[in-house]
Amino acid sequence: MFNRDRWKEILEVLTTNWFRTLLTAFGVFWGILILIILLSAGKGLENGIKADFGDIATNTMFMWTRSTTKAHMGLPIGRRFRFKVEDVKSISDNIPNLRFISPRNQLGGFGNDNNVVRGLNTGAYNIYGDYPEIINQDPMSITEGRFINQNDILEKRKIAIIGAGVRNELYDKGETVIGSYIKIQGVNFMVVGTYKKKSNDGNGEEAQKEIYVPFTSFSQAFNMGNDVGWMAITANDGTSISSIKEDIVNLMKTKHKIHPEDTRAVGYFDLYEQYNRVESLFGAMSFIAYFVGILVLLSGIIGVSNIMLIVVKERTKEIGIRRALGEDPWSIKKQILLESIFLTIISGMAGIIIGALFIYGVNALLDANGPVDMFLNPSVSLGVVTVALFILVLSGLLAGFIPAQSAIKVKPIDALRTE
Repeated sequence: MFNRDRWKEILEVLTTNWFRTLLTAFGVFWGILILIILLSAGKGLENGIKADFGDIATNTMFMWTRSTTKAHMGLPIGRRFRFKVEDVKSISDNIPNLRFISPRNQLGGFGNDNNVVRGLNTGAYNIYGDYPEIINQDPMSITEGRFINQNDILEKRKIAIIGAGVRNELYDKGETVIGSYIKIQGVNFMVVGTYKKKSNDGNGEEAQKEIYVPFTSFSQAFNMGNDVGWMAITANDGTSISSIKEDIVNLMKTKHKIHPEDTRAVGYFDLYEQYNRVESLFGAMSFIAYFVGILVLLSGIIGVSNIMLIVVKERTKEIGIRRALGEDPWSIKKQILLESIFLTIISGMAGIIIGALFIYGVNALLDANGPVDMFLNPSVSLGVVTVALFILVLSGLLAGFIPAQSAIKVKPIDALRTE
């Protein structure tokens, strides 16, 4: 490996016909470059779609009520019903392995009239009545003040936590927010905190035009009684919410006298199931990227092997002389293998470098122009680069093995007769 004459001979062989060497190296270069680009593009798409999930607890389901579609126990079709606060305790007592159960109520939303007033400023925002646990299911960064606590729930305090978008629209820059009051549908609430959520669309201000108030004060202020609009339910780690969602739904059907076969009355959205589908999709995409990249790389390796066979054929007489002078067959075999490995690794490293520069350029472009929908931070991990290097070394050995075997099988007397 550290023989200067050996490396000098390798360089002479590869540069004798440099155009042929360049074309041979291009196959390996292109294969590794395609592999890196495919994997980075897949990762960018994965990052973008996962960013849409945000930091929300993925082992979660959301459950709400709809009208019934079957008559049951003397009750008619089309009956409307509402979840109650008591349902939360019933789920907690009867369904094991649940981490959080958050009953929620909501006002406002897209297309609604202005429902929040502060001085001369008004706005239309989503207003949520929540328990403190919701911050573990839908994480947010409290930038100033605090979030809802248990005392707020018990004492039905009229306090509010507002998003960055609400703050920017209702308050002047530099104006004190904590301790000020906003009027939600005619009811005064004191602002005790501000929050910001992560988002992949710039600063995500539009996604943060929401206001959180204690569930109990929401119910009291807006005459909701003990009604619950919907629930966010998160299972313990190690237990998927998908495996117990049917038990939860069936329990609610029993409590509210709904036909067991009525599949529409209780609506739900299984976030864990959707997240797993995304994970499976990107697993398949990674497999396809590796499969296509390795096939392209394999075609380049076959090219290297073919060229090395030609090189051995051209050097038959030289090999015969070296064998006649007593050179060990393993020495000749090692020479051919080193030439093959050297050509493969150099061309492969060039592909890795160009691929890295391509990824850097794409990220710089995204940083300059802002993130693209469903595409964020394309990258390739160090593990992938390590695997690529291993593939290159193995490929070089495979590409040189057949030519090396061919070289040492030539008898010295036959080689010397070759013109």
